[in-house]
Amino acid sequence: MKCPYCGNVDTKVVDSRYSEDMGAIRRRRECLNCGKRFTTYERVEIAPIIVIKKNGVKEEFDPEKIRKGMMRACEKRPISPEDIDIAVQEIEREIRQMESIEIPSMEIGELVMRKLRSMDKVAYIRFASVYREFEDVETFQKEINMILEKYGGR
Repeated sequence: MKCPYCGNVDTKVVDSRYSEDMGAIRRRRECLNCGKRFTTYERVEIAPIIVIKKNGVKEEFDPEKIRKGMMRACEKRPISPEDIDIAVQEIEREIRQMESIEIPSMEIGELVMRKLRSMDKVAYIRFASVYREFEDVETFQKEINMILEKYGGR
């Protein structure tokens, strides 16, 4: 590690510990040339997830898109932004645990709908109506009937 004060590359680690969020290791280092101390952080570099869209275009996964979609679906519903953030983190964790780093957008949409269904049925229907491109009232009614049958209107 290069010393930020004198540029020397000979440093020693004085102390190591996990950061508060456990996402990095914080290291206190001391330069063997000038004796000054400085802090570095080591993070695991995670391979990017590639989303394969319906039209075949590939783009890097962006959890912010999931959050925005869920926020729209949950608008004026009794779901806090914190609950949505937790749900997005859980969805991202599920995606990262999949075997492939290339995931069809359809799979991601299904994960979001499953999460919304467990959080709020109205938000789920809102999201599903856009995601599944409901084109008529009958399709909408079928989805509502499926929820009523499966969950008893809860």
